[in-house]
Amino acid sequence: MHALKVVFVAAILLVVDAVSIDHDKVQPFAQREPVTLSEKLGVKYKPTMDDQEGCAVFPAVNAAGETNGGLKGSGGTTGCREAPLGAQVYGRSMWYEGKYAILYAWYFPNGFSADWPVRRHDWASAVVWLDDPEAASPTVSGLSYSTSDTKYDKEAPPSGDNACLASVNGGPYVTMVLEHAIPYFLGPMYLRCSGGGGDYDLIMWEQLTDAARMALNTADFGEAEVPFNDVNFEKRLKKAWPY
Repeated sequence: MHALKVVFVAAILLVVDAVSIDHDKVQPFAQREPVTLSEKLGVKYKPTMDDQEGCAVFPAVNAAGETNGGLKGSGGTTGCREAPLGAQVYGRSMWYEGKYAILYAWYFPNGFSADWPVRRHDWASAVVWLDDPEAASPTVSGLSYSTSDTKYDKEAPPSGDNACLASVNGGPYVTMVLEHAIPYFLGPMYLRCSGGGGDYDLIMWEQLTDAARMALNTADFGEAEVPFNDVNFEKRLKKAWPY
């Protein structure tokens, strides 16, 4: 049995159902000093996120494994324009088909169709693809960013004038600059290139507590699947594959 599936089955046996709490009561994880290569690369290429449309970015889970209960698909953006305890971006990385993939994910308490909230929970995700993560300045050879629950816009290699790329503090490496946007017509919110955005604390999958990882593997987020948990991570990389 595949290793990720084994871990997921174990989580099911240990945790019947994750406990959810009010959407504004979830304490995010503080960004830690990176130690491993995956943690250093995660911080190095962390995208920024402009969340001025729809709900703001919120944390999805706390250290105790309590998940965000989200908001009903009504009421517009009432109560979700600011995360009072702080926002969060999640990351997970692995080698996939000969490329090093770093998937970043953001959680929102409501899912929107055009200007209308239609469901509890939403996730957006983006992938930075690297050729050689151990190089002094790894080459970003591909970019993918979600346009729906399971679809991605993709570019490989990124063009020199790609509006999603920005230099980090004037350095030789780049990050994605993204916006969670409402479409002009009916459809889900999606990620697109932006001129700027919020720099939220990053927590990598391996830095989460056991309780938090189990909760993300087992919690019911409705139609909004957690893109980086053990069940969905490789599936999302396959859908985001830009080559």
